Amino acid sequence: MTRRVPITRTVFLLIALTLGAAVMIAPFLYMISTSLKGQIYVLDVPPQFIPKQPTLQNYIDAWQSNNFALYFANSLIVAVATTIGTALISAMFAYALARFSFRGRSVAFYAVLIMLMVPGLMLIIPQFILATKLGLRNSLPGLVFVYIATSLPLNVFLLRGFFEQLPRELEDAVLIDGGNHFTVFFRVALPLSTPALATVAIFSFLFSWDEFTWALTAIDDMAKRTLPVAIATFQGQYVTQWGLVFAASLIAIIPVIIIFVALQRFFIKGLTAGAVRG
Repeated sequence: MTRRVPITRTVFLLIALTLGAAVMIAPFLYMISTSLKGQIYVLDVPPQFIPKQPTLQNYIDAWQSNNFALYFANSLIVAVATTIGTALISAMFAYALARFSFRGRSVAFYAVLIMLMVPGLMLIIPQFILATKLGLRNSLPGLVFVYIATSLPLNVFLLRGFFEQLPRELEDAVLIDGGNHFTVFFRVALPLSTPALATVAIFSFLFSWDEFTWALTAIDDMAKRTLPVAIATFQGQYVTQWGLVFAASLIAIIPVIIIFVALQRFFIKGLTAGAVRG
């Protein structure tokens, strides 16, 4: 009797996880299936998960239509610049909060916590006014500037918790050997914080790659649009051609998958380490 309960519980858990995974992955599989279908097969009833005549023409047409390659390049530039800038600035800010005692330190940390509670849509108008006055509106650097500022609170919070766990003895040894705080930061703190930085990089890249509202608000020039805005326009232009729309969406997912696969071994470790202390 004592053995049946754990076995039953395990079987129930596996069934529940399997059903949950099926619910999550089924739309993605249907998206892939539809992207491989010709237009005459998209609206078949009942829907066919395995295309009768699979084709890659939708991917070719999506890449060549509506300046898709240009928008893809714009998004890649913005996402990479945002990720690098966010990782460096948030690491420096978090390290200062974790290691230095200065007037206003608590105020700065509580300001970070408050910013975590503010919905992003509430900042659209102030961001628009600030970007306009700084001459950054309708430009890719303007997108990067706002994305870095928006990403800082969460990333500073995560990195501060990680830096607080680093042994001070390593830093003291560098200072005794004649190094300064910049040496400690770049040669000790950053290399040891690779898991946390990988987590920050994933969050920053995903946010800047997928962000739609600010990109739609700030960019008027068609040549400077990013991929989410382009796909929305693309869908409007080809409203009935779902094969093209899904193919374009899948192409947009590729960089996200690459980033996550490359950094996923650091993701859980960095996320849990940054959440232990705050």
